[in-house]
Amino acid sequence: MTDRFDVGIIGGGPAGSTAASYLAGAGLKVLVLEAETFPREHVGESLVPATTPVLAEIGAFEKVEAAGFPKKYGAAWTSADSGPSDKMGFTGLDHDFRAAEIMFNERTQGGVHKDYTFHVDRGKFDQILLEHAESRGATVRQATRVNRVDFSTPTPTLQTTHDGIRTDIPVGMVVDASGRRTQLGSQLRVKQADPVFNQYAIHTWFDNFDRKALAVNKGQADFIFIHFLPVIDTWVWQIPITDTITSIGVVTQRERLKASKDNLEDFFWDTIASRPELHKALKDSEQVRPLKTEGDYSYALSQICGDNFLMVGDAARFVDPIFSSGVSVALNSARIACKDIIAAHEAGDYSKKRFDTYESTLRRGVNNWYEFISIYYRLNILFTAFVQDPRYRLDVLKMLQGDVYDDEEPRALAAMREIVTAVENDPTHLWHPFLGSLQAGSAKAMF
Repeated sequence: MTDRFDVGIIGGGPAGSTAASYLAGAGLKVLVLEAETFPREHVGESLVPATTPVLAEIGAFEKVEAAGFPKKYGAAWTSADSGPSDKMGFTGLDHDFRAAEIMFNERTQGGVHKDYTFHVDRGKFDQILLEHAESRGATVRQATRVNRVDFSTPTPTLQTTHDGIRTDIPVGMVVDASGRRTQLGSQLRVKQADPVFNQYAIHTWFDNFDRKALAVNKGQADFIFIHFLPVIDTWVWQIPITDTITSIGVVTQRERLKASKDNLEDFFWDTIASRPELHKALKDSEQVRPLKTEGDYSYALSQICGDNFLMVGDAARFVDPIFSSGVSVALNSARIACKDIIAAHEAGDYSKKRFDTYESTLRRGVNNWYEFISIYYRLNILFTAFVQDPRYRLDVLKMLQGDVYDDEEPRALAAMREIVTAVENDPTHLWHPFLGSLQAGSAKAMF
């Protein structure tokens, strides 16, 4: 007879391992089932400050810091285009629209005790969190796939496979942290493709890449960089992984890749060539990993909670990761969910209504992210005006820090939306040619 666990967690990535640390630390009997064997490669290599309080609460911050990951003090944007000559009354544009940067320590954030976060090798980072969950008392089984969750009885049963052996494991409730595999979302048929974003990423690592090649402020070369390209709805990330290794990724609309007949190598280098200085710096460095792709970029789940289950992290919602939101949503959704799970366990009641606080808080936070990213894509290089203008800078920084779960809507979004609407409605506007092509309605309709 298999032991009964209070909570079964599908997936040992950041969302699952964080949930396991919280729940096991509260005395619950927790099982984590991970289909792969760690360490394993994973995209999403840059954190935001909103991860810091979570790592501190579960006691893992010191372990992450001890791993020696590059410290991340801020973010920067570059463009080959100086933008429109009319600045529309915006101030602080020292580099026109061609560059902007922001420091995380410009705004105090609750629970954040450092002025930096980290760029991480996800293989190492995720393993640290999973091993930490085990040290907190969670049972971890790797190379174990959950094939299905049986909800036909009063409490769920995880139907698993390990080394070809099938095992049924009863649990009190299920936390789906399966990432973009969306185990329960697929099983329950509640996953919805995003109606606007259909992004595709092609990425790899380079050794000895000159991170200062496109930096205006050479002292900030180890920030995360977002390089706008003179290609519609396309951008490049630049993320330090070690002292010498840098992650480079091209993000574009899927139809652009399809038009290239899926030739990844040619598409990657042809797209990079639209920024010659970036192309030269990459050619002068050494590519140390083959190109990899990431699709199915943005989606929502019409249901994220139910009797005896809930979903966290990418298993609940995935939004285009242009502002490094992935790990932050993973950790913070686990944090918020675990408060409700612990209370439900104490009450002996895992019914859907017990997770109302989690559901409303997560929806509000992720909707803020989605709205921000939607307007950002439409603004394109014009976004640098909002980053640099003192009227909006701290409010934009609040979102970039991942501090999005408390407010109904950050104030800067209203100003960004107002500018987009004014420019869209006037084809003769000097800013009109610089708008991106993506247009999204209300995020609330998606989640």
